[in-house]
Amino acid sequence: MEQTLFVINPNSTQAVTDAFDAALEPLRMAGGPRIQCLTLAEGPAGVQTQLDVESVTLPLAALVRKLDAEHGAAAAGYVIACFSDPGLHAVREATRKPVLGISECGMLTALTLGQRVGVIAILRQSLPRHGRMFGATGLSGRVAAEL
Repeated sequence: MEQTLFVINPNSTQAVTDAFDAALEPLRMAGGPRIQCLTLAEGPAGVQTQLDVESVTLPLAALVRKLDAEHGAAAAGYVIACFSDPGLHAVREATRKPVLGISECGMLTALTLGQRVGVIAILRQSLPRHGRMFGATGLSGRVAAEL
């Protein structure tokens, strides 16, 4: 049975999803899981504020439940493709499949390569939200700087 890894863009901008899909092309290989990128239609145009982060949590969990019901064992897992990792813990509660957030994975992977990491944010207004996330994950002391 071929499995599918679902990469979910929690904003509603299809161009962002298309960019993820193109970037993931080199990871698609024979014998590997199918990679399907999805756009959360209910999401904001961009996840830029804490309100945006919170607003996508329930729709993300509902989408994952729907995908689990439709695909069963063929669903290999889920990736939340947004640095804020919106709804990460709620989505993990909604499924028994692996759920990865790109921020959590990126930070933990970076820390295997060095004691401290730097982060480049796309919006200055994201910095306080990211700081809260680093604090909640216990990584504040490992962030050298965020620009």
